Amino acid sequence: MNTTVSTIVIAGSLLLMVASLVNAFRDRPMGMVLLVGFAVLEVAVLVQAGFVIAAVTGGGGPADKVTLFGYVGGQVLIPPAGVFLALAERSRWGSAILVVAGFAIAVMTARLGQIWSGAA
Repeated sequence: MNTTVSTIVIAGSLLLMVASLVNAFRDRPMGMVLLVGFAVLEVAVLVQAGFVIAAVTGGGGPADKVTLFGYVGGQVLIPPAGVFLALAERSRWGSAILVVAGFAIAVMTARLGQIWSGAA
């Protein structure tokens, strides 16, 4: 697993989480900046998934592949699901949904690194 991409994903998701939190506190719905930010985050998550799949195909990775791919698949689904729900809820709560999505991506990426290194 590429630690540089993981760091970018974690930093980007936390930055988007803070921006979404500010939006929610200001009682604003999701705007174009957050929409584009989560699209870029999705691209970074897909790049990370590609690195994980390539490394596992090459024979690397942990023994527990099911958990690894469960986290990778969950990460790929969270940003689009969060944006979809935020667009459906055009109030401050749409931005609050993105706060949770950004935090979930950061935590799942950190946990993915633990799984990759063999930590329980």
